[in-house]
Amino acid sequence: MKWLLLLSLVALSQCLVTKVPLQKRKSLRQNLKEHGLLEDFLKKHPYNPASKYFPSLGDQFATEPLTNYMDIEYCGTISIGTPAQDFTVLFDTGSSNLWVPSVYCSSAACSNHNRFNPSASSTYQATNQNVSIQYGTGSMTGILGYDTVQVGGLVDTNQIFGLSETEPGSFLYYSPFDGILGLAYPSISSSGATPVFDNMMSEGLVSQDLFSVYLSSDDQSGSFVMFGGIDSSYYSGNLNWIPLSAESYWQITLDSITMNGQAIACSSGCQAIVDTGTSLLAGPTTGISNIDYYIGASNGAAPDPVRPSSLQVSCSAMSSLPDIVFTINSIAFPVPASAYIRNSSGSCSSGFEGLNLPTASGELWILGDIFIRLYYAVFDRANNQVGLAPVA
Repeated sequence: MKWLLLLSLVALSQCLVTKVPLQKRKSLRQNLKEHGLLEDFLKKHPYNPASKYFPSLGDQFATEPLTNYMDIEYCGTISIGTPAQDFTVLFDTGSSNLWVPSVYCSSAACSNHNRFNPSASSTYQATNQNVSIQYGTGSMTGILGYDTVQVGGLVDTNQIFGLSETEPGSFLYYSPFDGILGLAYPSISSSGATPVFDNMMSEGLVSQDLFSVYLSSDDQSGSFVMFGGIDSSYYSGNLNWIPLSAESYWQITLDSITMNGQAIACSSGCQAIVDTGTSLLAGPTTGISNIDYYIGASNGAAPDPVRPSSLQVSCSAMSSLPDIVFTINSIAFPVPASAYIRNSSGSCSSGFEGLNLPTASGELWILGDIFIRLYYAVFDRANNQVGLAPVA
């Protein structure tokens, strides 16, 4: 009996729950704007966030349009190697690869970001595999290697990851993150690389095969990704569990999108992806146009050329506009105007953006950070479901 108790304690000690704090940083868009580069960049690089989810809109490589990350502000720190080398990464539920800049990279974008040095790690194992991830403005190319990756208190050994050799465009110089840690399913991983969370599950590092995300609206702190656990103090009521409709992205079925009880989009049901790597709420251009019409959004004096559907809205109208309700699995998830209208230094704009989707793809919506700030999100790999509850 004592041996059984001892073995149980050992097992528990190896199954951890760790909370990784996320910092809200100045976005790539803000940095480009402050350096007078935004307008030129937007003119040169057409933007379609749908290419993140439909690689055929890019080229033969897996597609991760970096422009999709222009407004991302939530980043966390991980370490790779022995001794540890630290990196700021975007925890992205809309992709599956881990990659960071490396000392092999001579691109301008690598010069002011942390770069991994394999020769400085005693646990690094090289491979002869290449990785290439296509972006809207070029491609990240590099090699794959194995090493120890520490995420919070979890030590993930023998983890495959990408070491960049080239990175797209000098604009990455102003990015708030060094690399990306993808948290979606292995089926969409470039070069077949095992995602970090899959490796954590295989190594028995997490007490539950799930992770949860809380995004604070606070300007500086409070946000986190929790691996292996759920912190019920951050939400009210019960978690509403929604089965996945596809095990690639964290994809679910939407029943409808309504305002004042009237359908304004997704009237016959549609698909949605819960994506921490998208800052806004995105959908088909027709649905977005309907929403912008109902909330009184217009071009204004200076529309954003990269997001023609993200239009200007009167700040004074925010208090009178109704909720936009996303009904999922027969549960209503209202998004108030204070969330879907973005106020930046007294200038207000729609928090919705259009996706130029392939004709046969159906109606797809992306529930990005605007939505996740309102609803504590649990990503459950054991049961292939997403749990959502209003933040406390």
